[in-house]
Amino acid sequence: MALTVLRRRHVLKKVCASLLLSPAGLSVLAGEHVCAPQIWARGWRLLQRGLCRHPLFLVAGPVRLPRDYSLGGSGASLLHRLSSEEERMFNESLSSCASSRQVLDLLRSSPPLSGAAAASVLHRLADVEQDGTGGLRDPVSVLSDQALGELCGRLERDSVELEDDIVVSALLGCTRLYLDPWSRLVVRLMLESQVRLDMGRLGIAALCSLARALFALEGPDCGMLNQVMQQLRDKVPDNWNTEELTTMYSMLAGGLGQGGSYQDLLNRMNSRALGLTSRMDPAAVSETLRALVALGQTQVLPLVIALCKQTVRHVPSFTNVELDNVLSALMYYGHSDHFLIQALEHHVPKMAFTAYPETVTKVMQYFAQRRIFSPGVFDTVAESFVYRADEYTTGQVSRQIVALAAMGYMPQEARRFFRKVESVLKGRFAHFQPRALLELLHACTLLQRYPLNYISRVFSPFFLQQLQEEGGRMDHVVHAQLAQLYMTIKLECPFYNSPRVLPKLRVKSFLSSGHSLETQVNPQLYNAVKTGLVDLLGARSYFASRVLTPYCYTLDVEIKLDEEGYVLPASHAEEVYKRIAVCIDGPKRFAANAQQLLGKEAIKQRHLRILGYEVVQ
Repeated sequence: MALTVLRRRHVLKKVCASLLLSPAGLSVLAGEHVCAPQIWARGWRLLQRGLCRHPLFLVAGPVRLPRDYSLGGSGASLLHRLSSEEERMFNESLSSCASSRQVLDLLRSSPPLSGAAAASVLHRLADVEQDGTGGLRDPVSVLSDQALGELCGRLERDSVELEDDIVVSALLGCTRLYLDPWSRLVVRLMLESQVRLDMGRLGIAALCSLARALFALEGPDCGMLNQVMQQLRDKVPDNWNTEELTTMYSMLAGGLGQGGSYQDLLNRMNSRALGLTSRMDPAAVSETLRALVALGQTQVLPLVIALCKQTVRHVPSFTNVELDNVLSALMYYGHSDHFLIQALEHHVPKMAFTAYPETVTKVMQYFAQRRIFSPGVFDTVAESFVYRADEYTTGQVSRQIVALAAMGYMPQEARRFFRKVESVLKGRFAHFQPRALLELLHACTLLQRYPLNYISRVFSPFFLQQLQEEGGRMDHVVHAQLAQLYMTIKLECPFYNSPRVLPKLRVKSFLSSGHSLETQVNPQLYNAVKTGLVDLLGARSYFASRVLTPYCYTLDVEIKLDEEGYVLPASHAEEVYKRIAVCIDGPKRFAANAQQLLGKEAIKQRHLRILGYEVVQ
């Protein structure tokens, strides 16, 4: 026992120095003149005297450890081992808890827990309480709960005797609940983690959990964290299984691997992952793809393709969140697979009425980005929207309509569908973000649905100011959408007295680099058509190319005719009786899997006909 105490006293030097030199520690020492040897001694005295702060509202006053902290102390112990059946039943009950109150009620009603079960309670509380913005939904009631205070006290007393994985898991649970880094529990768990780390016996899962906890407590410059990462570097990725590899990806994606850090380790991991994709289960495929995106791995297309092939097998088994991660990653890498599309077309109609709204929306976005025309999926999603519209956020509503408009597809239940869209607009108009609202209304016009009741609001100075404030400035796409929306109402709803558009909102061309309201003409196809037209008309001077009209559209080819039908030179500006707009529609102007013209090309040709052009495809 004397050796145990001496070892932990030695380790405390590193732990206390780390904590006291952290921002929190420096603030405590502000105004005091202390030398380096005094730093760890100060931490030792704080721990012995019970002066380490306890987590906010956890209990009234600090929790005091017995003088010989290598002993378990009095009170209930976490060393009670549950049977495998008891552990399974408790974990099932814990997983079913949907609120912190349910978790704490389960904790009070349960028999003495094992260390693993106690750590699981901390993590489940974090799962249900984290608000996604770096805090807890109800920290006062949760952290002041007596049952949780007793659990933390037992963790503190028994930490010396707990298994390595449990100590590290409990420390990570504390950071996820944002407990005070200077609390006795966190300091004790840090001490124990350092002991186990120095022994070099932590496995990959425990090292990853410890790295996440240290990163949350002290950031990337923590000395103990560097020690953890060095031990992970010393491991051989070629020997890792899928679970260990996925755990590593998750840890690095949590912030440690940002900005190119540990790229050498990532390269070895990516090579190992390529050989393990055929063995990955749905959770591993989803998490690996999510991590690759979070870590900005752009040179991993072979791995993404292999993961996509494995995705095909797991489509029916993915959870909502997993499928969301997979589709987000495939959109990020711009990859699709014929067999994946078939699997989604078979699966989505079965889950459209029950899946998370975000998952259904992500499916629509993926099909639109990859230009996949799937009436079966679109009709089912539109029908489910009619029944579930209240479950969707305004942003999700907007993205679904935009996806349909991008493919230029009108659902079979179009009347009911757009009636529901109008109902959402009427009831939740104030909840729409300006950009999402503009995209929704613009998308409606692509599908020949005209939101006349909201046009005056969109062009009001107040809304335009909101639109500018949302993104800092209005880019070319926003100006083009406003201009095309205005022009659509003018051309297709001439009876409507629309507001005048401000001069500053006008654009010269809908064609631009990046996201554009028109698709650039295919150079190879254009050259082939140009050669044919020269042969047909007799000279290059009888037609013009890439003509920018006064209506912002760019014509691939324009041919002018006089009243008798003779072709005029392209430079001829008078006595033009008819103008022919030749649309050289290459593959990118259609769906990838069908002869379905995209929505932005369909509205262009519709407008050109209204403006008097004879459109020839």
